[in-house]
Amino acid sequence: MSTITFTHIGGPTTLIEVEGWRILTDPTFDAPGRTYKFGWGTSSRKTTGPAIAASEIGPVDAVLLTHEHHADNLDDAGRELLPGVDVVLTTKSGARRLGPNTRSIDDWSTTRLEAPGKPTITVTATPCRHGPPGSHPIVGDVIGFSLAWDGQQHGAVWISGDTVLYDGVRHVAERIDVGTAIVHLGSVHFPITGPVKYTMTAKDAIELCQLLRPQTVLPVHYEGWSHFKQGRRPIEHDLEGAPADVSNRWIWAPIGNPLLIDV
Repeated sequence: MSTITFTHIGGPTTLIEVEGWRILTDPTFDAPGRTYKFGWGTSSRKTTGPAIAASEIGPVDAVLLTHEHHADNLDDAGRELLPGVDVVLTTKSGARRLGPNTRSIDDWSTTRLEAPGKPTITVTATPCRHGPPGSHPIVGDVIGFSLAWDGQQHGAVWISGDTVLYDGVRHVAERIDVGTAIVHLGSVHFPITGPVKYTMTAKDAIELCQLLRPQTVLPVHYEGWSHFKQGRRPIEHDLEGAPADVSNRWIWAPIGNPLLIDV
């Protein structure tokens, strides 16, 4: 049986360690207190800093960057880490704006992470829509990631990325055997766009997990920023009404502390 060590650092930022690999997702390491502009009249204040400082992360083999144009997924301190990483996987548009160690990957295309003495990890990009229908010209490109390697018993490790629930995400259940689902929640809203949401709610994730049927669900992207409108307590409230085969698989990783997960 294969295992990963999963550490939720805060917001969308996680460290995934597997058989010698150290993989960081959406690096955000700035101190709290600053307000960031996202464009089109939207902004957010960072309310909580990372549980682990960038200087304490140690060596990183790869960064999985769902998108680089929003500071709640890549802030200044996170951006400073990128040149020291072997490879950064991100969207085509993001790769054009980042450094030479960046590799672009499109929806449903694959690439490999390979290194001597470590298992080869097949990375598949999965679709995201970071807002309502027609919002792509405003919100830009976003992707999720599926990680697969020999020895997994329950299925791939899947990172949803910042997305609402829509058919592109539902298709993940048809095309990938997901064993561990790392879901970006928060029900992002902005005052200027009213009730329009830009990431999943707990109820969306519950519906999605009924399709995916993962062994483990790990929520992230629900705390640390003012535009995250659904935190842990309301998520837990919605989970109380979820089917047991979903709620029993939900694990709250203690922020800043490593958690061992069978995959």
